Amino acid sequence: MTTRLAVLYGGQSGEHEVSRRSAASILAHLDRERYQVTEVLIDRDGGWHVDGRPTPLPAALRVLRAQDVVFPALHGPYGEDGTVSSLLEWLGVPYVGNGVFASAAGMDKEVTKRLLAAEGLRVSPGVTVRQGEDLSPEDQRRLELPVFVKPARAGSSLGVVKVDEWAGVPAALEQARQVDPKVLVEQGARGREIDVAVLQHPDGRVQAGPPLEIRVTGAGFFDYDAKYDGGAIFQIPAPLDAATTEVLQDRAVRAFQALDCRGLLRVDFFLPTEGSPEPIVNEVNTFPGFTAASQFPQIWQQAGIEFAALIDILIAGALADQDQVRRSGVVRPERAVDHLV
Repeated sequence: MTTRLAVLYGGQSGEHEVSRRSAASILAHLDRERYQVTEVLIDRDGGWHVDGRPTPLPAALRVLRAQDVVFPALHGPYGEDGTVSSLLEWLGVPYVGNGVFASAAGMDKEVTKRLLAAEGLRVSPGVTVRQGEDLSPEDQRRLELPVFVKPARAGSSLGVVKVDEWAGVPAALEQARQVDPKVLVEQGARGREIDVAVLQHPDGRVQAGPPLEIRVTGAGFFDYDAKYDGGAIFQIPAPLDAATTEVLQDRAVRAFQALDCRGLLRVDFFLPTEGSPEPIVNEVNTFPGFTAASQFPQIWQQAGIEFAALIDILIAGALADQDQVRRSGVVRPERAVDHLV
C-alpha cells in the first residue's frame, strides 16, 4: 500500500528559490512505488498550484487534508516560522518536521538565544535593535568588533552584514531591515565553524551526526553566495578529537530538546580557538536545506544514511507521531475546514 504524500514548497519568503531546490532533491529521491506523490507549490505571490495547476486555496487545502502525510520543504518566513505547521495542525494532517512552537522560536534568533542560554548553552553576546532604534553607545562598549548585523527572522544568511567599524552599523541596520524590521547585532565569535545535524528516529531516539566543518574559500563569512554557489568547503567528519566531538553532539541534542524540536534540527556552532573551549551556538535551523549542496543530507550520508533513507526516516517519524497522538486520545481538528471545502 502506497503512502499519500504531498511535498509542499516555494513560499513568499526570500528563500523561495532555495525551497524549490530542496523540494527538487526530495522529489528526485522519493521511492514512487512507496509514495503516491502530490506536488503543492506556493508561488512568490501567494498563489497555490497542485501538480503544476493553479488551484484556489480551499481546493489546495482539501488536497493537503487528503494526504497521509505532508513534507513541508519550506524555508524562511511564511513557512519555516511555524505558519505552515499551524495550518497543517489545523487541517489535522501529519507532517514532517518541527511543530509550531519550535518552528517559531527557531526562526527568531533573539528568542532562540534566550531559550538556549536558559538551558545553559553558550551563545554570543548580542543586542536586539527594533524599528526606529539604533545601536546605543552603551551597547557598543559592551560588544567587541567585528559584529554581525542580522535580520532576526530570516535564514540562509539573507541580509547579514559583517561590520568591522562602528561607523558601518547604520548602513548595515538599513540593509538588514529590508529583510526584517527586527535586527540582531551580535558580537562576532572567533573560532572554527562547525555544524551538527540532529535526527529523531521513528522510535523517538534522537541522534546527532558527525560534525561538519565549514571552510569559506571566497567570502569573508558563510553568506548566501557561499552557501549555494560553491564558495565553501565542507569537511565531514570535522578533524576533531573524540572528546570535542562528543561535546558538540551533546550540545546539539540539548538545543534540540530546549526548543522542543521534533524530527530534525541543524545546530551551527563556533568552536573557539582560544579562551573557553565551550562551543558557542551561533544559530539553529529547524528545516535545514535539502539541496545537493546542503549540510544536513551530507552529514547523514557520511553517517551511513543515504538521502532516500533519510527522507523515509522523517516521513515514518511524522506518521509515528500521529499514531502517538491518536493513542493519547487527543482530538485534532480533522473537520476544521469542512466549511471551506
